[in-house]
Parts: sequence; C-alpha cells; structure tokens
Amino acid sequence: MSKFDYDLIALGSGPAGQRAAIQAAKLGKRVAVVEHKAVVGGTCINTGTIPSKTLREAALHLSGYQERSIYGASYSVKSDIAMGDLFYRTEHVIANELDTTRHQLQRNGVDLISADASFIDAHTVRLKSIEGVGSREVTTDFAVIAVGTETTKDSHVEFDGRRIFTSDDLLHLPELPKSMAVVGAGVIGLEYATIFAALGVRVTLIDMRPRLLTFVDSEIIDTLVYQLRQNRMTMRLGEAVSAVEKYTDDRGDRVRIRLASGKQILADNALYSVGRTGSTSTLGLERLGIDVIERELLSVNENYQTIVPNIYAVGDVIGFPSLASTSMEQGRHASCHAFGVDPGNKGTVLPYGIYTIPEISVIGQNEEELTEAGVPYEVGKASYREISRGQIIGDSIGMLKLLFHMETRELLGVAILGEGASELIHIGQAVLQLGGTIDYFVNTVFNYPTLAECYKTAALDGINRMG
Repeated sequence: MSKFDYDLIALGSGPAGQRAAIQAAKLGKRVAVVEHKAVVGGTCINTGTIPSKTLREAALHLSGYQERSIYGASYSVKSDIAMGDLFYRTEHVIANELDTTRHQLQRNGVDLISADASFIDAHTVRLKSIEGVGSREVTTDFAVIAVGTETTKDSHVEFDGRRIFTSDDLLHLPELPKSMAVVGAGVIGLEYATIFAALGVRVTLIDMRPRLLTFVDSEIIDTLVYQLRQNRMTMRLGEAVSAVEKYTDDRGDRVRIRLASGKQILADNALYSVGRTGSTSTLGLERLGIDVIERELLSVNENYQTIVPNIYAVGDVIGFPSLASTSMEQGRHASCHAFGVDPGNKGTVLPYGIYTIPEISVIGQNEEELTEAGVPYEVGKASYREISRGQIIGDSIGMLKLLFHMETRELLGVAILGEGASELIHIGQAVLQLGGTIDYFVNTVFNYPTLAECYKTAALDGINRMG
C-alpha cells in the first residue's frame, strides 16, 4: 500500500486535468480531480472552447452566412437574431458536455472533489471547501497542475460585463449590439470578432501587432483579412490603446476607445481580449520554490515537469498553444511519464484549429519558417471554387496549401482556410506524421464530390510548378 492518499491529484477538471486523471486511472492508480468551481470542465466547457464554437455554428446557421454566395447577400434563416437565439443552442451543448465529462470521471473511478486547492509541500495539498465551511489535507505521490487561465484585465478599464466585457462575460450579453470594438486580435478576439461580423455587427478590431496570428502562413492570413474587410470589419493593426471608457450620447450608453495615435473608436460594446493570465496565485507555489513566469504562467520541461519533479503542469497554464487538443495530449503525457509509461508521442506534429469565419487550420511548417531554415521547398495550391464540393456548399474563398521538399517531395506543411478546415487538416496530418510525400495525394482516390479532393488538386499543382 502506498503511503499517500492518492497516486495522482489533478488540480483542474478542464481537458488537461481530465485527461491526466483518466490516463492515471487507466494505469490502475488512485486518482482525484480537484475543481474549485461548482461545475466540471473548466474554461473549455463553460466559457471558452465549447461555448464559442457552438455560438459560431448558431451564428452561421441563423444568419445564413454560408449560403449567401448562392442566395444573395440579403439571405438569412432568421431575421432580427437575438442573443437568446444564439444561447439556446449553446446552453444545450454545454449541459451535455458537463454530463459527459462527469460521467467519464465517474466510470474511470476518479474521485471528484469540489474545493480550493493549495500546496502545503510537494506531496500535501490543502483542500478548502468552496462553501467555506472547512478544510482538510490530502497527500499524493504526484500532482498535475491544470488550473487553466482567466481573462487578463487592465486595472484602468472599468469592466461592467455589459458595455465593456471579456470573453468570459460574453455569454451574459443581454442583446446583440449594432457595433462592437474588439481589443486584442489573438485567437479568442479574432474568433469572436468574425462571429459578430457574420451576424451583421459592425466590428472594429484593434491590436498592437502589425499582423494577425504570426504563427499562421501569411498567405492564409492575407486571404482572411481580405474576407474580413468584405464583411465590413475595420482593422486597426499596429495601434496601441491608451484608454477604454464608457460615455453617454443621444444614442444611449456607449464605449469610446482612445488610441495612442490620437484616433478614437466609438461602439456600443467593447470586447477586451488581450490575453489570459494563469490561475496560479492561490496555489501556494512559493512554498515549493516554483516561480511563475510572465502572466502568472508556469515553466516546464519536455515532460511537463516543474522544477519540483513530482509536480507537473499542463494545459493553458503553461502557455502557447493553449488549445484543448494539445492540452489533452499534455495531460496524458504527464501521467504516463509520472508512472514510467512511454507516452508514445515523440515527434508528434500537432495541428492548430482556429474557428474564425472562415475557419483556419494548419500543421507543420509554414513558408516563413522554411525560408528562414534554408529548406528548398515548393508550393501546391487548390481553391475550393475549383472543386465541385466547394461550389455545392457555396464556399468560393476557401483554399488548401501544401508545402513539400523540392528534392524528396516529402510533405512539410499544410495550411487550410475555409469550411471544414479543422477536419480536413487530419488527412495532411497523417501523411506528414508518417513522413509521406505529395505523391500519396496524387495516387489516392478521394470520394467525389468532397473537399478532400483539394489535396489531389494541390499536389498536382505543386508537381506542375516544378516542371
């Protein structure tokens, strides 16, 4: 028998903590998940990934956005769309995901504890009841910190959750605004900006950086920017915000954003999305000698260990890429490493899915990275409008881009913009991970008509470019 109460405790029930706990349980270990909120699932289910992606689907459906290239710009499934129409679908999906997550933990024998956790030492965790009626201490051989992040707030900005709000407040908006300013063009800000633009909201996007999503292929981003401007979005890139303030005029309560350049932006609402801060301040990490880095995040090694070997950190709390998919894999890897099991994912290339409108997904290297590394490469492209399926679904702007080595023809990267991008990317992922060449796409028969045909068209295009 172990001298500890648990073999592993995961702090946080989001994708990273959940996967770490279930992996340990499947190895026959005694496991607990500690969640400081009344519901499981963390930010992913309650305010982040699941709500935003469901909101996106509701917006696409109700606005008729995807059919406008066929039926005209005035087409919509429902006129006078209200926030309640969007949230109806969101609430249903959230409820189902919460039940599924709780059931997965239960059937794997994981103890779910509702408490605020803090470390006494490397093997002892104090659990304080979230009702504030008492506390107790439990011991554990290993701990996985998966507490996630919270929205970063500027102390000089007067947040009220209605006129000036963060992404965590968005599900409580009482009405759909006519105009909105989005401060911060990271993944979260950009996703919400495109969702509201598709709903007909006049959106202004502001960011200090001169280019959107620098880790994504520049040609894909240029195409996205063009499409956003077609949707009447105004972009103020390379601009610093000096003040965000509420004011009242003859149109009612509004928001004024002052830029360092002297410009002023007026809108009904402002979404403040300048990043997220690690939820680490109450964990007592100072007792263990674990220092936080920028934005209260944690530093880990290649196996997700902190400087205290039996304490791991995974998910959003360790920073980029902060995706649910990568967080799950990090949690699984940490548990495997803790108990001496080979995680079997060495060399895995991870895909990124960005649920803007239109959707983006990328994997592998982009042109900028290959150029900097001096790799001789060629490009193959396919446009959705060239593919029968693209015409059928009315997506005339989508594109798929392959990057491959000029000498070996090995696939080096894939970038996709358009409907189904985050699903299509997995075809390229399989070939990339197995070290395949673009000849695979040429010699493979794809169902017709499908968007997957883009792979064959892009491969043939790349071969033709080489003469």
